[in-house]
Amino acid sequence: MNSLKPADYVVFFVYFIAVSAYGYYVYRKKKAAVTDTKDFFLAEGSLTWWAIGASLIASNISAEHFIGMSGSGFALGLAISSYEWMAAATLILVAVYIIPVYLKNRVYTMPQFLSMRYNDTVSTIMAVFWLLVYVFVNLTSIIYLGALAVSSITPISFEWCIAGLSVFSVIVTLGGMKVIGYTDVVQVVVLIIGGLVTTYLALSLLADKFGFHGDILKGLGVLRKEAPSHFHMIFHKGDKYYPELPGLSVLIGGMLINNLAYWGCNQYIVQRALGADLHTARKGIIFAAFLKLLIPVIAVLPGITMYVLHQNGLFQQEMSDGAGALKPDHAYPTLMNLLPAGLKGVAFAALTAAIVASLAGKSNSISTIFSLDIYKKYFNKEASDAKVVRVGRWAVILCMLIAALVTPALKSLDQAYQFIQEYVGFFSPGVLAIFLLGMFWKRTTSGAALAGALLTIPISTALKFLPRWTSGAFPDYPFLDRMTITFFAIALLMIVISLSKRRSEKDIHSMTIEKSLFKVSPDFIVLSVMISGILVALYTIFW
Repeated sequence: MNSLKPADYVVFFVYFIAVSAYGYYVYRKKKAAVTDTKDFFLAEGSLTWWAIGASLIASNISAEHFIGMSGSGFALGLAISSYEWMAAATLILVAVYIIPVYLKNRVYTMPQFLSMRYNDTVSTIMAVFWLLVYVFVNLTSIIYLGALAVSSITPISFEWCIAGLSVFSVIVTLGGMKVIGYTDVVQVVVLIIGGLVTTYLALSLLADKFGFHGDILKGLGVLRKEAPSHFHMIFHKGDKYYPELPGLSVLIGGMLINNLAYWGCNQYIVQRALGADLHTARKGIIFAAFLKLLIPVIAVLPGITMYVLHQNGLFQQEMSDGAGALKPDHAYPTLMNLLPAGLKGVAFAALTAAIVASLAGKSNSISTIFSLDIYKKYFNKEASDAKVVRVGRWAVILCMLIAALVTPALKSLDQAYQFIQEYVGFFSPGVLAIFLLGMFWKRTTSGAALAGALLTIPISTALKFLPRWTSGAFPDYPFLDRMTITFFAIALLMIVISLSKRRSEKDIHSMTIEKSLFKVSPDFIVLSVMISGILVALYTIFW
């Protein structure tokens, strides 16, 4: 089963050569600028709206979606799509209210914003937090899931998959943001086509199993009939998976906090739009929002389909580990192994595209923060642009090496997608509170931001482990609800600290925030209404 035919290798190498050649073409075309920090890290003024939108999605969609989200679709059902569909709504808010602030003040990194708005202490603490989370949670989980998938459909060992994905990603990253941005367009096309092919196969198999001769529309009907519990977007207390997706928290609570922090205050994501003008950036973000609506079709539906097939006696061995325990994250690799020669190569290329694009984007953001906010600020203030770019490239290599060495420790996970969301959630509520209060409340002081930065992880940790430490005397909140509690606790604390003392001259920041920044064009309004209407329809149908 875990092998590729000659046709698969042909398809994959065509993809590999095309991406590499296109990346080299972009690199050579702008070679004179690759020693400029703004060009290397941001591709300033070079990315079109469609490149920005595609890069946002390519960097966001990775093995954690194809493998992890399919696994959660197998276990939880369509409800896991809230991470994608609510992200589409969040992107509209980011485009209207957050991106304009960054662009107006020429912000290039998230720590730079914190330094401008608060002080270098807050900036540095958060920069270190970001680097640790990016390397030890994000990079490791992406490499792990990618290696798991690739080793499941090829004869390549898990360890060699780790090495290969890491090296391929480093090669793409070393060309800078312009190479990443434009190769991401190719990656998105490949991953969507490959994802749709896999979804088609899954539904076709299901239709065959129930006597409908590959009719995928009939297959969709079978899904609704055979797994009705997997087609509810909102869980209620008492449901088995309520702790994973607790009720309305997926609409107005922790999910919104999670998405705003991810899409609006995350170097890895925001960096794609920071080198563009406001109109281009907004068009790119709204394009990404439309693409987000499509992701559950290629990431969640295959998992639900595998659940129905598994419940009907298929893939019992493939969906379990060596000890016989059910492993939801095996759903997508098992499905890929069923693809015919050639199409399996397309799906393999799509998966690789998603992994490499995500790893490259994350690595570029790590190198940006380290080079501009750590190295140049504390180690070599007089460093030339060429020197900073070289340091950034070495940072890419080092962070990928560390992540690759740590990755095997994640083998015990059942649903890696939920692991990523929960542990990033220890950090993101405080980030969001610090950013939003910093942008929209002038009274917020540096001391308040520092308290928020230092207390975010302790509060999140206490909320998670107090039920265990107190033998159940303390409520065991779902992690999305813990994010909500942490966010409001940090925000309230920051407000109290800010009001308790008069602002000093150090707290009078130089940022420009005007109401005119938040005006949007008529076409943006029309597109936003369309996306909102689609979301209302989806949640109404699948409530």
